[in-house]
Amino acid sequence: MAHEITVPLLPCGSIDDIDEFYTMLSFTRTYYQARPYPCVGLQREDLQLQFFGLPDFKPEDSYGSCVVLVPDTQQLFEAFAAGMRAVHGKLLVSGIPRMTRPRKRKNADNYSGFTVIDPGGNWIRIFASPGTGGTGASEVGKLARALENAVVLGDSKGDILQAAKILDAMLVREQYRAPAAELVEALAYRAELAIRADDTTTAVDALTRARAVPLTAAERSELTAHLAGLDDLEAVIGLAT
Repeated sequence: MAHEITVPLLPCGSIDDIDEFYTMLSFTRTYYQARPYPCVGLQREDLQLQFFGLPDFKPEDSYGSCVVLVPDTQQLFEAFAAGMRAVHGKLLVSGIPRMTRPRKRKNADNYSGFTVIDPGGNWIRIFASPGTGGTGASEVGKLARALENAVVLGDSKGDILQAAKILDAMLVREQYRAPAAELVEALAYRAELAIRADDTTTAVDALTRARAVPLTAAERSELTAHLAGLDDLEAVIGLAT
């Protein structure tokens, strides 16, 4: 049999908060029930999610998670980001809810992935479908390898402190030797980790250093998404560009 459909059923504290959040991301409500138990269904094109409410639920303690495979992670990220900017005037990059940026995941055969953490603390892990851009092991420099490890810790496991520690150590060692593109990517991610940790001073320092890296026209073209990410992070902390 083929063409089966799986719809995740995830916990939350408030189905109304969930409804509002996913509506911001251009989902449409397909089902809503307050009694005898709260439940809401949401859909965006072929992506369907359902949620059930629990009394005294703590989003920070949630283990709710699912994997979504899509043809183009960057396109979906930009659509979600547009919704966040329209409602909040910025991306939500720290706390709950929040969203990470698309990055290649070493622990997913180098396929691009990003994560939406919704108001219920559920991790909606969005990856590129097999055959749409995975590259397997890549040949990169020391700083890029450290960034790969940091992304696994910070974005896949939520361990922002260890991710920051790895990046800080390698940025000191490689700041004058790493290729410009690797340096900008690493500093951009370091700034994002700092914002998640409510460390504005470190975030400002990393963003300032990233902006100061000299780039050729070709490097700027290659780093378009990462430079846009700097704009988003500067908006979050109110840093003028």
